Amino acid sequence: MARQTRRAVLAALGSGIAATAGCGAFGQERVDVLVAGSLQKAASETLQTQTDVEIAVEARGSVQAARLVADGKRDPAIVALADPTLFNRVMDTAWHAVIASNEMVLAYNPETSAGTRITDAEPWYVPLRRDSVSLGRTDPALDPLGYRTLFVLALAADYYDEPGLPDAILSPDQTYPETQLLAQFETGAVDAAFVYRSMAVERDYPFREFPPEIHLGDPAYAEQYQTTSYELPNGSAITGSPIEYGAIRRNTQEATRTAFEAVLSGDWLASHGFTLRQAYPRLVGDVPNTVTR
Repeated sequence: MARQTRRAVLAALGSGIAATAGCGAFGQERVDVLVAGSLQKAASETLQTQTDVEIAVEARGSVQAARLVADGKRDPAIVALADPTLFNRVMDTAWHAVIASNEMVLAYNPETSAGTRITDAEPWYVPLRRDSVSLGRTDPALDPLGYRTLFVLALAADYYDEPGLPDAILSPDQTYPETQLLAQFETGAVDAAFVYRSMAVERDYPFREFPPEIHLGDPAYAEQYQTTSYELPNGSAITGSPIEYGAIRRNTQEATRTAFEAVLSGDWLASHGFTLRQAYPRLVGDVPNTVTR
């Protein structure tokens, strides 16, 4: 199974900037952007360089982000989530754009002896069944990375004919906020974590790849992914599917339209390990005529 080697451990990503409406530095108009935790680095760094508009980024788990908007606790001009189905199931929007894809991997800490055992383990999950390897993941009630971790393990149980695999690996004390998950490597709190490929790539952490039958990144296995599901706290059921990211523009102000054009381009994601398909951006639903590809 393919592995990625570590080049340099980067500093952990800090918390998001709380977005507020208004003008930015020197009277420059500012656009408030609420993004999935896995988009934080790309939005804060690369997206900002691709538009003249000042962008104020706040990062949350996508389920939490969608709830904040739906409940009126946030009013961002642009929302970008790690699961487009949340626009319908939580935010109840009429349309959205699909902008990128990703896949699940197992990142590990090369600075700990437990982490290095994952390097050559066959299969990859063997060290995770031992108490000596500390595992990190995110809360499935707060973000798609959390419930996609559950999907991966459910699919792996079938793929490897290990029906008890999820129960052997998971425990309640493993969850961390998405924006802080890989920061636990820096403190030595975890030896391994279920993350998106993009998260490992942009922080230069080594990772184990999963077979396409379980990594949720190959549309050819969409039917197989659909055998898994998770019920959100609001009662909505999320069914496994190929990982996609979506975005929506919530007003028609010129600055927002300019920033959203940069979001739709996808160029800001390419260097961060995301998958950009020829079909993106894919516009879904009752799309306003002011939104163009």
